[in-house]
Amino acid sequence: MEAFEEKFREAMKSSVPLFDKITGYIVRQKGKQIRPMFVFLSASISGEINDKTHRAAAMIELLHTATLVHDDVVDDSNERRGFFSVNALWKNKIAVLIGDFLLAKGLLLSLENDDFRLLKIMSTAVREMSEGELLQIEKARRMDISEEVYFDIITKKTAALIAACCAAGTASVTTDEARIKTAEEFGILTGIAFQIKDDLFDFGNGEDIGKPTGIDIKEKKMTLPLIYALNQSSWLEKRKIINLIKNHNEDHESVKRVIDFVIEKGGIAYANKVMQEYKDKALKVLEQLPSNPARESIQRLLVYAIERKR
Repeated sequence: MEAFEEKFREAMKSSVPLFDKITGYIVRQKGKQIRPMFVFLSASISGEINDKTHRAAAMIELLHTATLVHDDVVDDSNERRGFFSVNALWKNKIAVLIGDFLLAKGLLLSLENDDFRLLKIMSTAVREMSEGELLQIEKARRMDISEEVYFDIITKKTAALIAACCAAGTASVTTDEARIKTAEEFGILTGIAFQIKDDLFDFGNGEDIGKPTGIDIKEKKMTLPLIYALNQSSWLEKRKIINLIKNHNEDHESVKRVIDFVIEKGGIAYANKVMQEYKDKALKVLEQLPSNPARESIQRLLVYAIERKR
């Protein structure tokens, strides 16, 4: 990871001083870097980490960072990981250009090294993530998301990137398409479990999770605990809760009422159960890959991802 951070900083360099200033600011606020870890561990399961693996990890991180910068613009968010967001400091126009720049850097990184398989994996992930975001926006207006549509959204929006990490890491060390496909499937199942965990964070469930609760409700996002709770309700109850989310989502007491409703209807317990099911499915797929220390580590990373407190 130390070697990767150096290569990642190098991959973000520009001849324009303002770009370098802003990308330097972004690098200083790095998160848990779980996605590059998935790349390196996936590669280690099937071969030896090499320069191509580092490029794959840098591409994924460039893509992920680009989407975060663009998300902050779309959501009009002034904060990212406890720091001012790029758009808060440099305004929306520059933030959009930075996001475009990072995405282009990732694409060029693969093209300049003839990493066409990695380019295909990354481009597919960009398409899936964009479709997932638009599908969520479209459905949020009517608030009529079924579980089936919810899983379609999170498979595209979240799981596609984790799947790209595992597929790209594997593709950096082998041309075995069956092996790459297995790694991708593991990534999809892991990504779904990962997103359900994020859904659960929004409800707190009486725990100190280190982040404010009710954000998804304020943004009118239909998450699994809420969808389940609404499905267990009478028409009148459902109407009242949807009215609170649509028209009173900025009111603290209304948001608390929605959270209490979801907990009371068993939404938290149900989402936890489904998350565990996806974790078990992912571990079953993982068994198809070579047994070695890297496989044990990626298994622990999956368990960490769904047991983390924040």
